[in-house]
Amino acid sequence: MRLFVALTCLLAGCVAQEPQPCRTPPLMSGAFTVSTQNKNLGTYNRYLYDAEGQRMRLVVQGFFNNKTFVTDFLVDYNKDALYSIVDSKRECKKMTLKGDFKPMGIPPTASPVGQTLIGSPGAGAGLLINIWTGDLPNKAGKFLSSVTEHGCVPVSTLYFIDNLGTVAVNFFNNAVEISDLSLLNAPDFCQQAEVDPAEEPKDFLSLFSQDN
Repeated sequence: MRLFVALTCLLAGCVAQEPQPCRTPPLMSGAFTVSTQNKNLGTYNRYLYDAEGQRMRLVVQGFFNNKTFVTDFLVDYNKDALYSIVDSKRECKKMTLKGDFKPMGIPPTASPVGQTLIGSPGAGAGLLINIWTGDLPNKAGKFLSSVTEHGCVPVSTLYFIDNLGTVAVNFFNNAVEISDLSLLNAPDFCQQAEVDPAEEPKDFLSLFSQDN
């Protein structure tokens, strides 16, 4: 009887443990949307993410200031390079990338808000997620982010940024793999592209506007 009680208490303690900060799997692909409160901006984005190589490929479709746009970006933090690619025309524009690579997931400085279940508690019918909050780098604002309890796969994030207001990001169709890693290499017609010295470096958020 005592052994049964001890095992029950141990199990209850394990279930009640606080979620821990985490990183998403190193290779991921899928899609996400971005929308802003203070800017007339909304995008649908297909992505490839390689944390080990610090690279991302983004195909961005959206609207900005009542204009629609489609752009294809390769982001390479190892080379501080950002490529805007038009495969059909074999055109490539190279820009300097500003900022450091930030792995997807929950940073160690974040604080847990709680857990919630998306869907139903029935077997296989729900998704348990952990919700976190914290400060953005350089005190630029705050975030409220949710990831899956198992695997640390991103679900959604709200960014509260001083100059942008609220930015909402929602992920879906995530896969813990990349079917074609070659898509994270710059195409051959990008090899001769050079950065315009008069152009300002771009940060990651600038990819979701038409000003590129």
